[in-house]
Amino acid sequence: MLELRAKQIRQMSKEERQQTLKNLKESLLHERALVSMGGSSPSPGKVRSIRRQIARLLTVEREEKK
Repeated sequence: MLELRAKQIRQMSKEERQQTLKNLKESLLHERALVSMGGSSPSPGKVRSIRRQIARLLTVEREEKK
């Protein structure tokens, strides 16, 4: 998945951000499930990257609420 930056996120519509957030949360759940079942993630930094992207999306959402 492509790394999202704050500038790109701000250019998205609200619906696009919500859909992206949903997809990222599903990806995070999948990666954590792989690790919990005893397997190792193909890319160990992927979980961290997904978590940071989710945080960026939520930050932009909160900024726009103000």
